Amino acid sequence: MKYDVVRTDTADALIRKIVFYVAEKFDCETATKKLNELEKAIMLLADDPYIGERPRYQILRKQGYRVLITQKDLVFYKVDDAKKLVTIYAVVDQRQDYLSIIRGL
Repeated sequence: MKYDVVRTDTADALIRKIVFYVAEKFDCETATKKLNELEKAIMLLADDPYIGERPRYQILRKQGYRVLITQKDLVFYKVDDAKKLVTIYAVVDQRQDYLSIIRGL
C-alpha cells in the first residue's frame, strides 16, 4: 500500500539550498538534474518507506529517524504506519555536519 510523502518547510528549504549551490557551481541544467534525482529518490519512499537505513547516531535512532542515502545526500525522514505517511524532515549533503542540522529541527 502506498504511503503519502510530505516534506517539512525545513526540508524544502534545504533542498532549495542544495539546488541553488549546484546551479551556482555548475549550471542550471545540472541543478535541474540534481533536483530530479532527489525528487525521484524521495518518491521511492511512497512504495517502500523502509528502504532507508537507521541512522548511525543513536540520538537520531531514538527519535525515530530513518535515512535514505542518495549519491551525495542524506534524506532524513520518519514513517507513520498508522497514517501511511512518510515525513521528510531534512535533506543534507553527506559532507555537512548533518547531526547538528537534524538536532536543530
